[in-house]
Amino acid sequence: MTVIGFLIILVGLFFMAISAVGAIRLPDFYTRCHAISIVDTLGSLLILGGLICCYGFSFTTAKLLFILVFIYIANPTITHILIRAALKSGHQPWTQEKVPHDRND
Repeated sequence: MTVIGFLIILVGLFFMAISAVGAIRLPDFYTRCHAISIVDTLGSLLILGGLICCYGFSFTTAKLLFILVFIYIANPTITHILIRAALKSGHQPWTQEKVPHDRND
């Protein structure tokens, strides 16, 4: 059971690394929030699930399950609130402008 928990934690760490890369590489606030919200939530849930597998059934597992449910509910909700606040404050989404095909014009 410990080996399975360790593998789940590694997959969660992989998703967290992808989330960090998305935060650095994506062009604007909205796409960064989208990437971080989805991938960070999945990575956190996998890491907590792996820890639950490693600990077995105990009081610590109950605490980890409580944290897991809280993150599952709170992370997407907070991201939604942040994006709505940015939109209402007038922050415009990034749009890719058309680039001419021939730069010698």
